[in-house]
Amino acid sequence: MRQVKLLYFAWLRERVGVSEEDLMLPAEIGSIGALVPWLRARSPGHAAAFVATASLRCAVNQDFATPETPIAAGDEIAFFPPVTGG
Repeated sequence: MRQVKLLYFAWLRERVGVSEEDLMLPAEIGSIGALVPWLRARSPGHAAAFVATASLRCAVNQDFATPETPIAAGDEIAFFPPVTGG
């Protein structure tokens, strides 16, 4: 098991109910693509936050991530909605 810090921003934070979590991940959760379904199963709030994954963005250690991005012990993983500006 590996410990990671998860950060939730904007409406994700509202749905999950916290802005951050320190979690121990099972060995089989090795990528962002494996993490999201695992998080979705954690609680009704997590399920609501991760229902539409196409509208989410993710960063690992402040670098944009894809579903294939690996997860290591000590990583900081942030989930946030797309950012637009003008």
